[in-house]
Amino acid sequence: MRAVVLVGGEGTRLRPLTATVPKPLLPIVGQAFLERQLTWLRSHGVDDAVLSLGYLPDAFQAHFPDARCDGVHLEYATEPYPLGTAGAIRFAAEFAGITERFVVCNGDVLTTLDLSALLAFHRAREAEATIHLTRVDDPSAFGVVPTYDDGEVKAFVEKPPAGAAPTDWINAGTYVLEPSVLGDVPPDLTVSIERETFPRMLEQGRRLFAHGTDDYWLDIGTPDKYLQAHLDVLAGRVGFPPAPGAVEMDPGVWVVGTPDIAADAVLTAPVFLDDGAVVGAGAQLTDATLGAAAVVGAGARVENSVIADGARVGPNARVVDSIVGPGASVEEAAVVIDHSIVGAGARVDAGLALSGSRVELWPAAG
Repeated sequence: MRAVVLVGGEGTRLRPLTATVPKPLLPIVGQAFLERQLTWLRSHGVDDAVLSLGYLPDAFQAHFPDARCDGVHLEYATEPYPLGTAGAIRFAAEFAGITERFVVCNGDVLTTLDLSALLAFHRAREAEATIHLTRVDDPSAFGVVPTYDDGEVKAFVEKPPAGAAPTDWINAGTYVLEPSVLGDVPPDLTVSIERETFPRMLEQGRRLFAHGTDDYWLDIGTPDKYLQAHLDVLAGRVGFPPAPGAVEMDPGVWVVGTPDIAADAVLTAPVFLDDGAVVGAGAQLTDATLGAAAVVGAGARVENSVIADGARVGPNARVVDSIVGPGASVEEAAVVIDHSIVGAGARVDAGLALSGSRVELWPAAG
């Protein structure tokens, strides 16, 4: 089975984390998100994935130098310019010579979808395209997809006003497609499969179906959802262990390798510590993820936050509901709260207080 994975977006809502690392390669509890997605695809029989690239394409080849991940062979299709979702799918499929039924998924959706069941649904209805749906509390920010009892699509309603949606089932970004769908996508043009291709198929009376499930689903593309992904993975919502090689040191406290934890540090689950992480005397971690060689100094407090590889939180500093990027530092007694993001290598000076801020490392003048 083959798949096209759309990983070409710039991930602007997660800047500055994505200034140097594409969103699909950001870690979720010690493992690049895309690695998790490819493992999920492999569990449902996908053995070849075409990565549809756009932004920072070389980063993917550097991350997977053998063009393989967990038994999945990778191909790299780099768009010459942004082609939209449908255009990117056609470009990648033609690049890889896909001529049979295939799967499409977005490179920012963490899910436990039973893809095998979605494929069986597609086959049973002799569909030309099948869309996975998920239910959300507020569908007003999404494209909703009402269906008939057998799953045939009735309509597409994009971002309906609050309280006016005909259903709370939304397009969840995973598709099963027959190659005939590609023939309706003009070559070399920017085309959206959600806003153009699927609605056109509906108008033409083609066999377009959708299947809703209650499987776990999360779009990781905003700071709050990125943080939620870590907590959900640590809670086992996508399976255990939460990361390859992780061991449960205490209930809900997971470690990889040999982190250094002071005897009087307080770790309140869920917590993840990657190899070489250091937690100083009297430090408090709650709902926290520390990357490899990350340091939390004496008396510091980290809550509902991600401290990336090699980052440092200084003594008596406080990081709450925020993300500290690789190699970044939050100096002594600084405060970083309210979905702030400290970019790779950046520094928050001692005593400084940030709320809802983005901190980037600026190159030296001259």
